[in-house]
Amino acid sequence: MMKKQIVAIQDVYVPVQRRQTLDPQKVHALAASIMEKGQDALILVRPDDKRFVLVEGLHRLEACKALGETTVPIYLVQARRH
Repeated sequence: MMKKQIVAIQDVYVPVQRRQTLDPQKVHALAASIMEKGQDALILVRPDDKRFVLVEGLHRLEACKALGETTVPIYLVQARRH
């Protein structure tokens, strides 16, 4: 089950492997789209102590940062237990 909330961008940790997939052109295009229409798809994160770990939505997160946002709407998801 996913729970929607607003969190500080600085509290969202992006794993190194995910960070390596960043495409600046995609970020620019998403930032333009967010400015025009708003953010239509939320970022998925999982809780991890006092921060959140990005699960999905790297480019949306970076686009919000590029727009000067300090908070971002997210869906909080539970990580699967192994």
